[in-house]
Amino acid sequence: MRKDIENLSKEQLLDYIEMISKNWLAHDGCWFQAIERDIGMREAIKYDVAGWKRFTVIEAKKIKQFLGLEENPGLKGLMQALKYRLYANINVQEIVDITENSFIFHMNKCRVQTARNRNNLPDFPCKEVGVEEYGLFAKAIDSRIRTECICCPPDEHPPEYYCGWKFILE
Repeated sequence: MRKDIENLSKEQLLDYIEMISKNWLAHDGCWFQAIERDIGMREAIKYDVAGWKRFTVIEAKKIKQFLGLEENPGLKGLMQALKYRLYANINVQEIVDITENSFIFHMNKCRVQTARNRNNLPDFPCKEVGVEEYGLFAKAIDSRIRTECICCPPDEHPPEYYCGWKFILE
C-alpha cells in the first residue's frame, strides 16, 4: 500500500490529502448525527466535546513533532501548526491582527457550516466544542498561550467568517 502512495505525483498527493481530510470530516459528521438521532443535540455535543478534548491534543502533539517545533514555540509555532490541522486542507482560514503577544484566527469558510447553509439549516452551534478544541490545541503547542473566543456559532458572526479566536502569549 505505501508503495502505491510513494508513486503518486505531487498533484495526486495533494488530491489524496484533500480526499482523506474530507473523509475524516464526513466520518466526524456521521458519528455526530448518529448520536444526535439517538439521544439529541445537547447530549451529542457533550460527547463531541469529550472527543475533541482528546483528539485536539493528539493532533497538536503530532503536528508539533512533524514540524520539529521546540517545547514552547510561541505564537509563531502556533501559527505554523494551525496550517497543518486536518481541516486546514478543506476549510478557508486566515490569521490577522498579528502583534508581538497575540493574533486572531478566523475560519472564513467552514465545510460544516457552508453545507448547513446550503441546506437552509441554521449554523451548527459549535462554540462549546470550539472553546475546548482551540484552547487545548494552543496549550499543547505552547503552554503559555491563552485562547479567547471572539465569536463562534451560535453567536452572531460577520459574513466574512464563522468563528474567530484570539491567541495570547502570556
